[in-house]
Amino acid sequence: MVAIGHSNLDIFPLALGGNTFGWTSDESTSFEILDAFTAGGGNFIDTADSYTAFVDGNSGGESESVIGNWTAARGNRDDVVIATKVAQHPEFKGLTPKNIAAAAEASLRRLQSDHIDVYFAHTDSGDAPLVDTLAAFDSLIQDGKVRYVAISNFSADRVAEWLKVAHDNGFAAPVALQPHYNLVTRNAYESDLAPLAADNDLGVFPYFSLASGFLTGKYRVREDLEGGQPRKQLAKSYFTAKGLEVVDALSEIAEAHEEEIATVALAWLLHQPTVTAPIASASTISQLPALMAAPALTLSTDELARLDATSTAVSA
Repeated sequence: MVAIGHSNLDIFPLALGGNTFGWTSDESTSFEILDAFTAGGGNFIDTADSYTAFVDGNSGGESESVIGNWTAARGNRDDVVIATKVAQHPEFKGLTPKNIAAAAEASLRRLQSDHIDVYFAHTDSGDAPLVDTLAAFDSLIQDGKVRYVAISNFSADRVAEWLKVAHDNGFAAPVALQPHYNLVTRNAYESDLAPLAADNDLGVFPYFSLASGFLTGKYRVREDLEGGQPRKQLAKSYFTAKGLEVVDALSEIAEAHEEEIATVALAWLLHQPTVTAPIASASTISQLPALMAAPALTLSTDELARLDATSTAVSA
């Protein structure tokens, strides 16, 4: 188990992404995945109030509702750490104090909980001064509705500003950061955000940790990306000759360890000094074992060096 930054929350070092719940996983399948995740020692579940508004016929909040139904059915709310986010739900866009308060109440209802363990600002909407945004988050903490606040999709400059505003005004400091970070997307995080995370004891939860499935090895030829599924569209941005070299290196290392390619990609993230737990999602229960195996996989110095060298040429 590892601590989330300077919080008192201890978690299994693999976070289960809830973006598939209410999308590629119906409620029954989602329950199976959540049951298997917790049975395997997992306890951190990451979602957002906007999941899955991007799916035709959905309005947002579907993932939170599935998670809330599951914890209610299992009676295990106090056994799991739930993170959700505010700023992108169609009805609750932005980070104004009024919106944060209303969105939090809506999330609590869907989660069937009296508190959110980690509440992320999902995006830097810029529609309110940071001091007002932070005051609204702090009010939720003072009221016991949120335990800790965290940041996602903010630039390094804005994260630094957030930290200063919190310090200067006595607001609760953020405990975590959620950046876009994986073997084929490294530079933006490593050059600017990683030093801030290290200096301010922020737990780091990379999203797109498997590059929308590209780092599982299932997209090896252009024909594998045919079709209109959103995940395939996202994976196309990684599909280059250099990107495929990274997958080839992962494949060879995975074969040597008798592990899945995805396991090695996640293990590489866990070997990075600032990473607390990569976020990975599963649409079916069969995908979960490869994810859960990552924390136990130790990569050699030579293997890490090979992945670092191969991915440096492609990462943005």
